[in-house]
Amino acid sequence: MTYEIVISNARLRHQKGTVDIAIDKGVIKKIGKIPDKGTKTIDARGNLVTESFVNTHLHLCKVYTLTMMDSKALTSYHGEGMGAAMTAIELAAKVKEKYDEKWIIPNVRKCLKKAALNGNTHIRAFADVDSKAKLIGLKALLKARDEFKGIVDVQVVAFPQDGVVREPGTVKLINEAMELGANVVGGIPWIEYTEADERTHIDEMMRIAKTYDADISMLVDDAGDPGLRTLEMLAVKTLEEGRIGRSLAHHARAMALYPEPYFRKVAALLAKAKMGVVSDPHTGPLHARVRELLANGNLVCLGQDDVCDAYYPFGQNSMLEVGFLNVHLLWMTTFPEMETIYDMITVNAARCINLKDFEIKVDAPANLVVLDGTSVYEALWYHRMPLAVVSHGKLIDKKAMESEE
Repeated sequence: MTYEIVISNARLRHQKGTVDIAIDKGVIKKIGKIPDKGTKTIDARGNLVTESFVNTHLHLCKVYTLTMMDSKALTSYHGEGMGAAMTAIELAAKVKEKYDEKWIIPNVRKCLKKAALNGNTHIRAFADVDSKAKLIGLKALLKARDEFKGIVDVQVVAFPQDGVVREPGTVKLINEAMELGANVVGGIPWIEYTEADERTHIDEMMRIAKTYDADISMLVDDAGDPGLRTLEMLAVKTLEEGRIGRSLAHHARAMALYPEPYFRKVAALLAKAKMGVVSDPHTGPLHARVRELLANGNLVCLGQDDVCDAYYPFGQNSMLEVGFLNVHLLWMTTFPEMETIYDMITVNAARCINLKDFEIKVDAPANLVVLDGTSVYEALWYHRMPLAVVSHGKLIDKKAMESEE
């Protein structure tokens, strides 16, 4: 038998020796010693082969916009204690006054090509939907999603960045975004002015998510205020609506300041709601209590968050780079901890956005990377571009992804 792709001499995580991996019709057909040839054969040369990378959090409509802004938003967001996070969002919103698909689309394409080259085959991508952005960024992301189908799988989030109660008409726009084909309902309830408005924000977005049978991704408690409670509100609402495993919490930076008894209560609620937490410690001075959440058995992953925008000046849409940074920021520097970090950018990230059968096993979808290294330790240490990327059963065309057209 001839398979479409055979990866030979592959080293798998937690296994000794090497194996061959046969891929056909988009799935993994066989793992072991395979005498049959592939239409395309990739010699891994004893390097590590793993599941591809998953980016659960990227503000894709804003990539490469930093040079369109001054540094005031960046300074406010990264300021000591993150007390001015709301101000940063208000300042960063100015870029949306210039929103135009003509410049958004090239930026998005560039970023998704970087993702493909870096083995980042699945992205949950946020598009601002509000009175300023309207549906301009969202439509651009929907267009890019279709263009990159089978290369980078993009879940488009309709995201009310500037609030729901604060921004009259946003609920209607989010409904329109879902009608256009957005995949996920977003939210940022902590940005509202009162607790009652925060609950309204969550209630309205939950109602829309139920209407369209969509998952929810909400940026919660993203400021240096230990009194913020929208993470708890979202978990409780998820439980009340019986939507176990359908909500995902992002940032939750105020968790770093929670009193211990309250943190333990929230961690228990998250577990009960099967609600993952996406942390991005490299984009802000506070971050969720990742180590403690992991110790509690909670589902946690890492996200890129931003690429060269008003909140973060760097980023290559490389989850290996994100992993490398967070080995340091989280002080997870032992070999077992590095394996955990790697899970947070692959299999656990996939669980957070409800990807099914995201693992190297027979009959699973073939989303793989052949790394330039023999171990997770080496992969994180050097965080080099993969030698080869298989997305949805097809080998990524590097030349096409390196093209600027």
